[in-house]
Order: sequence, then C-alpha cells, then structure tokens
Amino acid sequence: MNQLERIQRSLTKKSAPRFEIGDTVRVHVKVVEGEKERIQVYEGTVIARKGSLNTETFTVRKLSYGVGVERIFPVHSPIVSKVDVIRQGRVRRAKLYYLRGKKGRFAKVEERDFVGESKSSAQPPAAEAETVTAS
Repeated sequence: MNQLERIQRSLTKKSAPRFEIGDTVRVHVKVVEGEKERIQVYEGTVIARKGSLNTETFTVRKLSYGVGVERIFPVHSPIVSKVDVIRQGRVRRAKLYYLRGKKGRFAKVEERDFVGESKSSAQPPAAEAETVTAS
C-alpha cells in the first residue's frame, strides 16, 4: 500500500451509510449560514453512485414544485451527517439517468421486497411432521 492509498483510507468514514441505486433516501446535510450551523434534509431517489474510497459520490434526484432537482453528495464528507433509507427500490441499472425524461408515475421506482427474513417464523418441515403424527 503506497502513501496515497493510506491517506485515502484515513479520510473515509468508519460507518459509511448503506444504500443502493434506486433507494429513496433522506440526506441530512450540515448548512452553514453566517455563524450559525443547521441541518437541512434533502429527500429523493438515488440515481447514481460513482467513485471509490474517499472520492465516492452519489446523486439524489427529487421533484420540487414540478421541477426535477439533482444534487451530488460525497459519501465520506463531514457535511453529510447521516443518510436514512426510506424505501428500497428494485432496479436493473447502475445509473438511473432515464428518470430525467420521465414524468408522474412513470418516474417512480418499483419497491423491493425481502422474503428471506420472514421465513424464519415458519416451522421447519421436521416440526410439521411431528405435529401430524401426534394427532
């Protein structure tokens, strides 16, 4: 590992936010106005993610009064205080730039479901066989 890689690894956040392309996220951004600092929330769909290590960025798109607004955030920046995932989207592309040309419900991303976690509540097949023989 050379010196540049060591510097890049030291500048990354220890707990980087976990989200994917197509997710609807709420980004909490620190905004400095004069001497005051406040947190502004920016909510939208993640349409792109690029870069690696400390240079990684993600693009969030939202509609504001009927006009599409995109903003690029660095993942490991101290300006981004946290990223909340509101909805997980199901997409088959790495970049969702085609959403720029869509309007209304056609600009929505389908929601992703998780069925793997709900199977743990079901009984295993051996337990079902015991209940059948007991009766």
